[in-house]
Amino acid sequence: NGPRRKSVMIEQLTPEQTARLQENMYAFPGFELSERYIRTYPDPHAALVLGYIGEISPSKLKDPKYSSYRQGDYMGINGLEFTYEDVLRGQRGIHFLERDNFNRPTEPYRKGALDTPAIAGKSLELHLDAELQAYGEQLMANKIGSVVAIDPKTGGILAMISSPSYDPNLLRGRHRSKNFARLDQDATKPLYNRAIKGEYQPGSTLKPMTALVALDAGVISPSFGFPCSGGYYNCGRRIGCTHTNAGHAANLRVALANSCNAYFVHILRMMVDAKKYSSVKKGVQRWHDYYSDFGFGHPTGVDLPYEKGGLLPDSSFYNKMYRGNWNSCNMLFVGMGQGEVALTPVQLANAMCIIANKGYYYTPHLVKSIGGNAKDTILKKYQVRHKVTNIPDTVYNIVALGMQDVVERGTGRVAMLPGVNVCAKTGTVENKAIVDGQVVKMKDHSVFVAFAPREDPKIAIAVIVENAGFGATWAGPVASLMMEKYLTDSIATNRKHLETRLYNANLINPYVYTIDAAQRLKDRLRWERSVERSRMSDSLRRVDDSIRINRWIKKTYGVK
Repeated sequence: NGPRRKSVMIEQLTPEQTARLQENMYAFPGFELSERYIRTYPDPHAALVLGYIGEISPSKLKDPKYSSYRQGDYMGINGLEFTYEDVLRGQRGIHFLERDNFNRPTEPYRKGALDTPAIAGKSLELHLDAELQAYGEQLMANKIGSVVAIDPKTGGILAMISSPSYDPNLLRGRHRSKNFARLDQDATKPLYNRAIKGEYQPGSTLKPMTALVALDAGVISPSFGFPCSGGYYNCGRRIGCTHTNAGHAANLRVALANSCNAYFVHILRMMVDAKKYSSVKKGVQRWHDYYSDFGFGHPTGVDLPYEKGGLLPDSSFYNKMYRGNWNSCNMLFVGMGQGEVALTPVQLANAMCIIANKGYYYTPHLVKSIGGNAKDTILKKYQVRHKVTNIPDTVYNIVALGMQDVVERGTGRVAMLPGVNVCAKTGTVENKAIVDGQVVKMKDHSVFVAFAPREDPKIAIAVIVENAGFGATWAGPVASLMMEKYLTDSIATNRKHLETRLYNANLINPYVYTIDAAQRLKDRLRWERSVERSRMSDSLRRVDDSIRINRWIKKTYGVK
């Protein structure tokens, strides 16, 4: 390893081990005891936001990009630790020492004239509300899903929860590898940040955006109604609706409040089939462009690594799927937030910011300042105001009022807060999985999006609880309680029962473990087949080589 570069042999010795070694260091020439800084996490929350560090790998040490690192150095592997590695790390200092014949340091070389002082890394200040984050993690305990809460005025992320999670202190110190392996093998995937990687069908939570797009495209007006009698009967199929009474989709605002499937399926078709686009393919492309402006189909740019962009189909997608033979009937379910569309929780929360702000947003981000400087050049991109569309405020107001009606007289009454005008939308998403080769209908995902107060929005939120049922049953209370906690710093006595119910609920479906075990078995069999093919191929090569060698010997030496 060279005389000037140390290797770490044992880390984090106990006081007893340290004392014993100090007494016997004479027996270990070339070894010394050294102090080093290690990362500690005083709070067990926000593990997937903070990320973790680990020793730099041998492959990275060979990369010129990491020339300033040495063997045994730590670096950010995931989360903010990864994104802001250069900021947090600082710069190494050099301290030259004279040593005696036992390799023991004696005094500074040339009285320290050649020393270079180390430069400490900078601290990060986050938008994260520590109390709200901890509260959200409590509510989501024993559940699989995610919560993202954003301040619409800044794009600052107030809470980002992916459940289940883990204590970040597990991934430091001597037992890091063992703990990582255990977490990695966990069927509930606690290392997977669902807030930025989980791609879910949004269900009815997509309807406010569908309404805005249809209004801006000019295919409907706020007064447009649809005569739904309990379902959508077109294109040779029936799509059910939860309401059958007359007038539940009399206009846009009423249709939003009642979450009428038929209404939104119909206006999606009106949008993509509009004559001004000349063809359904061009209509779908225009629809795709609208939704892309809302932040769908591509990463939002949040300051965390490995963010996914979800799924947003365009004309080429359907051309490939149906070999060019398709029309608006092939995308009916997209109108109600199912079918070929998938969004991440952070995308959904950001969409709520756009509606709350009446047409603009700031890129969602976690870091508020670097080293106390909120204007650090790294953060400039998060301070840019992005205008989405030219939809007038009056149109946004209509959609916002429709979302307020969802809370006050529709499917989201659980989100009502005294003295606060909450705008929300519920979503219930069908969920299927393959178990033992069979498609199994699982319990629906519960989805809820909201922002509040309507007049001066301070929080926008998206909640997804997997395998939990109706949006208003589980995701709704989580969102409602977190908004109340943030806006009032307390929970009203008459709503404490919602807390208790969530604290006591274990909604992790046993099928999760069955599916995980089946997938691991498939992966194992695939690996074994790969190894076997490799062995057979190697054996055949050896036989072929032997035959060629024998032929060469016979030809060269005339051996028969």
